[in-house]
Amino acid sequence: MSSVLYDAPGPRAKRRNVILSVVFVLLLALLVWWVWQKLDDKGQLKWDLWQPFTTSEAWTTYLLPGLGNTLKAAALAMVIALPLGAVLGIARMSDHRWVRIPAAWVVEFFRSIPVLLLMLFAQEFYVRSTDVGSDERPLYAVVTGLVLYNASVLAEVVRAGVLALPKGQTEAAYAVGLRKGQTMASILLPQAVTVMLPAIVSQLVVVVKDTALGGVMLQFTELLTARGTLAANYANVIPSFVVVAVIFILLNLALTTFASWLERRLRRSKRGTGAVLGAEDGQAPNTAEVPGAYASGASA
Repeated sequence: MSSVLYDAPGPRAKRRNVILSVVFVLLLALLVWWVWQKLDDKGQLKWDLWQPFTTSEAWTTYLLPGLGNTLKAAALAMVIALPLGAVLGIARMSDHRWVRIPAAWVVEFFRSIPVLLLMLFAQEFYVRSTDVGSDERPLYAVVTGLVLYNASVLAEVVRAGVLALPKGQTEAAYAVGLRKGQTMASILLPQAVTVMLPAIVSQLVVVVKDTALGGVMLQFTELLTARGTLAANYANVIPSFVVVAVIFILLNLALTTFASWLERRLRRSKRGTGAVLGAEDGQAPNTAEVPGAYASGASA
């Protein structure tokens, strides 16, 4: 079946795609075999190096506490960055220049600075200007750097999500007497959540991974730092890297799977309630029904 943007492949194209797929799988298998052989030649596949991960000590003493700190820092950063990013994103769309311009400066400033540099600045700030203890200081610095950077990124996500909605919805809301704040809170933001959700989850994955920067530079005892201590005690550097990489993959896979489920659920609920869907849902909004739909939604 063909569409405006895509032509279904013919018999030749199908054969070519099958051949390319087979070649790719063979090359990938060859690469895996080569890596396996190199590790085996260096003795990195010996059971003695992997055996510690079958004991509870490696997990309860090193990996699980490190994973807990990783999740703690990521959760704190996201809980603070999400509302802050939403406020900055809405402020960037304000009709008032004295609100819009400073918000744009803040967003562009913190988006332009590497998150590691923000963490280092935060660390020095807490050392020289506050009474935060040395034990809590790395966590504070990591969370501060993640919040400043990711809030500015999420502000652009929020702004893009709202601007992606059909302009007729805003005009219909004004037509039934809603103010701009009411339109944003009751109509635009709830619908934009579905558009923004993939980008928000993508940023959450970045937050989880960026906690490792604090472990490398600020001695924050997250998962990667805990791996280093474990590898020093058991002399299994490569196996410990592999296990930690698998943990990160599973963690981020769980986040993306949950986000996909939530996005499908939100889309189904909007179809069931008669909410206007965007073009990506395959339905064009019926502009003749918009004012009545939002009038009833506003009164509810």
